[in-house]
Amino acid sequence: MEIRCIITDDEPTARAGLLEYVGKVNFLTLVGECEDAVQLNNMLSTVQPDLLFLDIEMPYISGLQLLSSLKNPPKVIITSAYDRYAIDGYELNVIDYLLKPISFERFLKAVNKVYDLIDNESKSDPYAHIFVKTDRQLKKILLNDILFVESMENYVLIYTINSKEIVRMTLRQLFELLPHKYFLQVHRSYIVNLNHVQGIEGNILNIRSYKITIARNFRDIVFNKLLSGR
Repeated sequence: MEIRCIITDDEPTARAGLLEYVGKVNFLTLVGECEDAVQLNNMLSTVQPDLLFLDIEMPYISGLQLLSSLKNPPKVIITSAYDRYAIDGYELNVIDYLLKPISFERFLKAVNKVYDLIDNESKSDPYAHIFVKTDRQLKKILLNDILFVESMENYVLIYTINSKEIVRMTLRQLFELLPHKYFLQVHRSYIVNLNHVQGIEGNILNIRSYKITIARNFRDIVFNKLLSGR
């Protein structure tokens, strides 16, 4: 299993130390490096990591302030020189809180904890579902049955194995309800269930009889996700 991570710290030496540690752990893959929380916020609009290594005291906005603004954040390990923010961090459901200077032993313990959490989530209930409002009723849809979702302005079309549901909500709103381990946005108009992708032809994903276009700005994310086997 691969865990995609981003390092965010305004101290170059701290980033270098974390980068070295990440390189020693075979299930960690660095997908981004940021000097402050503003850069991280911009990066999260195009990159979908599994884990953030996040400093707290940075220019413009603190790491905790950014974290509190995220609706569906990745797993987070705080890396800070100060212990006074620990309670605030755990109230935001961070996985671990590492005090600088960080030993490799302590780093490894934290990332192994993240690995175990993500591994357990991957064995989630096959009957996991969402409820959406369609045809004047709340309808239960099994996540495993969803093939892909298509945006139609203020509506989305949810294509399942046996049906097509029309739901009044935006693509972004629906995406926030879905587990990002299995569902990936591949185009401004499409979210796909990775478990149902059967093949790729150029910039086209094959899902049963459907052909889904991969947008140029999503191409690297899509290929990395699919080829990692996650």
